[in-house]
Amino acid sequence: MACQLLGLSIDANDPLRLARFWGGLLGWDLADDSSEGLALLPAEATGFRLRFLPTQEQRSGQDQRHLHLTSTSVEDQQQTVATSLGLGARHIDIGQRPEEGHVVLADPEGNEFCVIEPGNKWLAGCGFLAELTCDGSREVGYFWSAALGWPLVLDQGLQTAIRSPQGGPKVSWDAERLPPKAVKTRLHLDLAPVHGYQQEELDRLVSLGATLVDVGQGAVSWVVLADPDGREFCMLTPR
Repeated sequence: MACQLLGLSIDANDPLRLARFWGGLLGWDLADDSSEGLALLPAEATGFRLRFLPTQEQRSGQDQRHLHLTSTSVEDQQQTVATSLGLGARHIDIGQRPEEGHVVLADPEGNEFCVIEPGNKWLAGCGFLAELTCDGSREVGYFWSAALGWPLVLDQGLQTAIRSPQGGPKVSWDAERLPPKAVKTRLHLDLAPVHGYQQEELDRLVSLGATLVDVGQGAVSWVVLADPDGREFCMLTPR
């Protein structure tokens, strides 16, 4: 058994504004599904959707997860940066060195993302939205590999990464940056069973190291869990 990765959900104070920003930047279509809120549908069949969920909580501190966008040339990278700024992004400093070729930006609500320099071999063939990178332990990389049925494409030192056998973006973890969890994760993954029932997959994920958590969700059809690092994710009903 395995789960499918449906999408990355982002808590937003203004979901429509944030959806329009990312839709304009990625060229993805906006879907208004009352059962799932605002969602952007990926342009590539192997990608995962982005969802924007309303919250009153204000963003605090640096995100522990962020997206990487790729470039085909220096001009292409500059154009992506210019498009981002025109849509409402801003330059930020998170300690990147001057000699590093990537550009660090923040979307209109402060969520960090990077525009990677051309020629980056690690993200070659992964598409424009090429990676979700996370602070996380090696144990959590192994957990997500087993949960999704995605093979490890990196397991070296403090870093792990997985990728769908069908291609698409990578998901990576780096244990060098692993601050203690203090608040609810603002960006979280949404899963659904590929086969069978939701409860069967919940039992399997718990056996792999997940825990059930209560974030005040009440009586809903989806279930909130935490991975071995304590970062929340959601199990939705089968699709």
